[in-house]
Amino acid sequence: MLLPSAAFMSHARPRAVARWLFVVAALIVAMVVVGGITRLTESGLSITRWQPVSGIVPPLNDAAWQAEFDRYKRIPEYAAFNRDMTLAGFKAIFFWEYLHRLLGRVIGLAFALPLLWFAVKRQIPRGYGIRLVALLALGGLQGGIGWWMVASGLSERTDVSHLRLAVHLVTALVILAGLVWTALDLMQLHRDRLATPARLAPAALLGLGLLFVQIVWGAFTAGLDAGYAFASWPLMGDSLFPAGVPLTGTLADAVDNPVMVQFIHRWLAFAVGAALFWLAVRATRRGSRAGFVVVGLVTLQIFLGIATLMTGVLIEVAVAHQANAALLLIATVFAAHRIGIRKAFV
Repeated sequence: MLLPSAAFMSHARPRAVARWLFVVAALIVAMVVVGGITRLTESGLSITRWQPVSGIVPPLNDAAWQAEFDRYKRIPEYAAFNRDMTLAGFKAIFFWEYLHRLLGRVIGLAFALPLLWFAVKRQIPRGYGIRLVALLALGGLQGGIGWWMVASGLSERTDVSHLRLAVHLVTALVILAGLVWTALDLMQLHRDRLATPARLAPAALLGLGLLFVQIVWGAFTAGLDAGYAFASWPLMGDSLFPAGVPLTGTLADAVDNPVMVQFIHRWLAFAVGAALFWLAVRATRRGSRAGFVVVGLVTLQIFLGIATLMTGVLIEVAVAHQANAALLLIATVFAAHRIGIRKAFV
């Protein structure tokens, strides 16, 4: 007598789990946007303590606000740039850092509580529990990385380390990519209970790899304020690369020199664009509309990058540039996943 496969006897709800993951992914996109605003408004060092639980409550009276402001006055950033800041001005920068941290806590709960619910109800498909727990753990680590980044600007520096900023941003986007990829695997499983997870094809590996390298240099550009170095395009001043820039001839130039960092970030964009165009073509041939979205978003991203430079890093344009980067990553994951499906659906 033939017995039904375990895949068809399961209580798993892959589509419900996938939808939840897409909601968490949307929250992370919002987090990236708020993080960009926090950086651009120089708000990131306004909260000088890490209080994962009690920090959810903001100052509630004048005395609490003054105590928070007094703590901010002890760090180098205040002494160097904000000696004339009023309490009202402090409240303005405090808002963005507080919102950033609050959203991080919301994302943590939005991930952990439904995960526990799905696990108790045994609705997580077999083989996905470990992946989801790993993403949760990475999210928890991200909170620690955020504080590690902030701590770099509280004693000797007047800003956070651009290297730690890059780690913080890349970790957030790795989590975002992991959530979207897992959700797509689960949607595939919903359509076919015998489906296996998609593989990472060479074209996808190249496109995603170069995109993440570009994101790293974007974080360096933000962290070093390298976007302010030259506000012209395509030349940097009067030449492709400005003369007289002090260089050490070592790898440190590519990481620590604002002019070199901007140069790399502006021209690497076209190599990334070419790789993503190739990936988009492959995805389109597999019947995915994500390829068209990738081409549109990568084109928009290049124009937003140029506009960010030429407007002198106007905050609205710069935030749009960072937000579009997150959307481009999501579209790229959709395209990469499509070409990695072992059995395409019609």
